[in-house]
Amino acid sequence: MARMHSRKHGRSGSKKPIKRIRQEWLAYDKEEAEKLIVKLAKDGKPSSQIGIVLRDQYGIPDVRAFGLRVAKIMEKTAKKQVPEDLYNLMKQAVNLHRHLGENKADAKAIHGVELVESKIRRLGKYYARTGKLPKGWKYSIDQARLLVK
Repeated sequence: MARMHSRKHGRSGSKKPIKRIRQEWLAYDKEEAEKLIVKLAKDGKPSSQIGIVLRDQYGIPDVRAFGLRVAKIMEKTAKKQVPEDLYNLMKQAVNLHRHLGENKADAKAIHGVELVESKIRRLGKYYARTGKLPKGWKYSIDQARLLVK
């Protein structure tokens, strides 16, 4: 599949093979891993950070071995305003707008803002269609500034 905003093709990175078998050396079972995910989510960590903490501090290399998904468990426990990937793109757009406020003639930054906001709109349409965002959700930089603060 081709890249969204470049003329490059190919796949990025490698994919891990899906293993549903449980390693005998794991010290945690499915329920304990789920409780850890809920605890870390209540502490305010995003799903990507939860996976890193589980790997580095608790020795759980992948919760998929238990048949779990971090994002699915987080959906049940705490409802976020926007999904994590959309939030990160909004944070990037806010930082670029702040940079453009100081450097108005930065043409590369202007182009970068256009690309990032295009990704935000495309992702927002998808999430509104799938029900993770309200119907008719629209992106605006003012809304993003309030959300990112």
